Amino acid sequence: MVETGSKAIEWIHSRRPFGQRPGLERVKALLALVDHPEKKVPTIHIAGTNGKGSTVSYLKEMLQEAGIVVGTFTSPYIESFHERIAINGKFITDEELVTLVNKYQPLVEKLDQQEAVSGITEFEVLTALALDYFVGKVDVAIIEVGLGGLLDSTNIVEPMLTGITTIGYDHTEILGDTLEEIAAQKAGIIKPNIPVVTGNIADNALGVIIDTATKNNAEIYRFGKEYAVTYLHPDDKWGEWFDFRNQNGKLKNLKTALIGRHQPENAGVAIQLFELYCALNKINWQEKEIKKALQQTFWPARMERLSSEPLIILDGAHNTHAMKRLVESMQDEFKGRKLQILFSALETKNVTEMLQELLKLKNGHIYLTTFDYPRAIKLDDDFVNIDDKRVSIVSLWQFGLAEILEKMDDESLLLVTGSLYFVSEVRSLLLEMGGAHAS
Repeated sequence: MVETGSKAIEWIHSRRPFGQRPGLERVKALLALVDHPEKKVPTIHIAGTNGKGSTVSYLKEMLQEAGIVVGTFTSPYIESFHERIAINGKFITDEELVTLVNKYQPLVEKLDQQEAVSGITEFEVLTALALDYFVGKVDVAIIEVGLGGLLDSTNIVEPMLTGITTIGYDHTEILGDTLEEIAAQKAGIIKPNIPVVTGNIADNALGVIIDTATKNNAEIYRFGKEYAVTYLHPDDKWGEWFDFRNQNGKLKNLKTALIGRHQPENAGVAIQLFELYCALNKINWQEKEIKKALQQTFWPARMERLSSEPLIILDGAHNTHAMKRLVESMQDEFKGRKLQILFSALETKNVTEMLQELLKLKNGHIYLTTFDYPRAIKLDDDFVNIDDKRVSIVSLWQFGLAEILEKMDDESLLLVTGSLYFVSEVRSLLLEMGGAHAS
């Protein structure tokens, strides 16, 4: 028995050594012991290499504006472990977590005795806890895939809608080396006769998704075809303006609260899913609900302005695909600024490629560092041989951060990027220092 929230989290983390183990056998066995909560919760299932988090956020806000009670299961967390499981933005409490862990701990230990289903992972436990928590409490739960789709533990759900935001190179050691192989894994969330919405995806990867949808008789709503987003311009202060159209008509002059040219694309996936959800449930929605939701969406560490003076932006661009998007956004939005970039990543990523993308920011100096995490990069690896005077190696990121903050002026911008685990650590310190405030 655990008695406190911290002990409950400690037990969940104790499953971490079992690693990432694709497959549904273990989570199926666990959920069977608790009378299948996955069959009792209406869900929308979201996969994709990048853009999942902000798409979930936009969609959650729209559904809430329409008076719907929404559960969200997301990862990783930025500020608090509890944010991964939330209802209408309110995180699960310590007491609720303790109750669930005490229910599941003996069941997991029981399954550990059975060779075929032993070694349930941390993420599988969390998936079960979230689904159980949502039963009877929500109208719909938006479930974000952890890794891939087909063999991800969240693929236990029986969704009413699915969404695939983007396809890029990430987790290639598990998902495959080509975009087509990765797309096949993501497309694994597509279910028979269940509509799927796709984001801005390259044709070769999209072809795989279309084939999977066709085989499943799943109606598909493609970016640029069944629905479209027209990017207009950045907002004078913060955000992006765009138009949206689909089978229901056109929504003009929509504004996101998040910056980056890709944000209207993520918002477009969310709008299409929202309108489909409302149609399925015979809910009348209003344009003002969508507009208000887009403007109040907040997603920490995704193009987040932590401070205006000095200007500090955090973005967890944790793979090459996301880094390309980040660099495009920085070039669009902050042309005249002197960029100081604090960057670290996990050793499983293509760090050399990510650095090469960052070096396209001609007005930027990169402080390459590491952080306290089992899979964080080591500074003696090959990528440090990148021959550029604009890359400094910093063994302790706290010193690098202090050096940057000391030399910043009105023309400077601090960009903290790379692994979300890293960005989250820096974010905590900046907020503690009081020189920054979440805005």
